[in-house]
Amino acid sequence: MKRKPPWDTLPALHGKGGGCLNCGPRPDCLTMNSRIAVGFGMAGIFKDGKPIWMEDSKTEFQEMPTLRKFELMARKDPDHDWQARMEGPLSGRTYQRHGPNQWMLVKQTLGFA
Repeated sequence: MKRKPPWDTLPALHGKGGGCLNCGPRPDCLTMNSRIAVGFGMAGIFKDGKPIWMEDSKTEFQEMPTLRKFELMARKDPDHDWQARMEGPLSGRTYQRHGPNQWMLVKQTLGFA
């Protein structure tokens, strides 16, 4: 019998486009090569609602960590609610870890601006 986690596993959503007409739909599931960054705004990894890493606006995009770094951390400590949150202009999204390599879109907002 599969054990129920001590947090709410939020239902996965199908990604809608951002506010920009040129932006396609957001992915339903982040890949391990996804960079945790928005450039202008806020991006971070949260464990049980507490930030464990936040984007530094002085760091170049190609130097930002990929989701793989945090997936490896989550595998060692899986009994927690792991989330990747990204809030940028006209698009905000939250991905929750539902299992190994499964960071599912659970919330999408209009971002800011």
